[in-house]
Amino acid sequence: MRKEFFVSGRTELAGNHTDHQNGRVLAAAIELGIRARAGVNNDKLVRVRSEGQPDIEVRLNQLTLRTREFGTAQALVRGMLAGFRELGLEIGGFDATVSTSLPSGAGLSSSAAFSVLIGRILNELFNGGAVDPVVIARVAQRAENSFFGKPCGLMSQLVCSLANEIEPVAVDFDSMGLTLCLTDTGGSHAGLDTSYARIPADMVYVANLFDKGVLGDVDPDAFRAKGWDPSNRPVRRAMHFFDENERVPKMRDALKAGDGETYMRLMNESGRSSEKLLNNIVTSATGDTKLAQGLELSQRLLEGRGAWRVHGGGFAGCVQALMPSAFFVYYKAEMEKTFGAGSCREIRLL
Repeated sequence: MRKEFFVSGRTELAGNHTDHQNGRVLAAAIELGIRARAGVNNDKLVRVRSEGQPDIEVRLNQLTLRTREFGTAQALVRGMLAGFRELGLEIGGFDATVSTSLPSGAGLSSSAAFSVLIGRILNELFNGGAVDPVVIARVAQRAENSFFGKPCGLMSQLVCSLANEIEPVAVDFDSMGLTLCLTDTGGSHAGLDTSYARIPADMVYVANLFDKGVLGDVDPDAFRAKGWDPSNRPVRRAMHFFDENERVPKMRDALKAGDGETYMRLMNESGRSSEKLLNNIVTSATGDTKLAQGLELSQRLLEGRGAWRVHGGGFAGCVQALMPSAFFVYYKAEMEKTFGAGSCREIRLL
């Protein structure tokens, strides 16, 4: 007998590159996600079938890391199985058929959602549903870090695993007369691992100067009291961390109050901090400028009426924008002239 599973994707609202430093984040589960039907087999083999994607097969006695699998869904399956086994949890063979409404590479955490999906299947089929969602999220993060080769923090996995159970904030952009959307600028994520990895490495470098492991353990006042050289990249990224970390609760409070004007002002501050201090828009690794083009076009369209920011890790991917709902049709049409039909879509939160 097969069971049904669903894991939502997530959108990051604030807290750009703060999660891997034990900082604050503001994120939301969305209505788009990944579904699966899965059942136990007796073959000591995991088979995953997904329309339009290569079939996945992983044997339970072959769970060592394989670098040649970096960036593949098969690596995530292998990593989740290995992580459950290392924790002394039960694993077994199963067959799963997967379908998704999450566009790959659009910054909606399709890899995190898929990892969490595999974790939920293992939990329900072999562990009686007893594994804590936070444990599943941490195993999923390790699978992405080690087996998939992506140096991500824990935000995406936690949101996908817990949905809105961490600190629930009721968000209703419709009641504020606003529409939230993402535009996939079409930039490739290929070859960006080093650019992503430099961000946490730079932040940890500064944290180490205070004898701390991450910036979340550094006193912000102690950091700001130093006479830093603002042209120094690690320093600028640390400045972004502390500013963004303080911005997250302000944006949360604006949402709680239904204060769209304040929220959009802070959202724009977050976006400019990512562009100017974090510097995660363009990388010399690929020379891809599509994301920068999307932000520049959004500025021309939304200046004085809405908000726009990089969504997720950066360097390629999506522009997140928030605007009066009456303006969305025009914004969408203008963005799709540049980035293609269907590239801009409204995002509804759960």
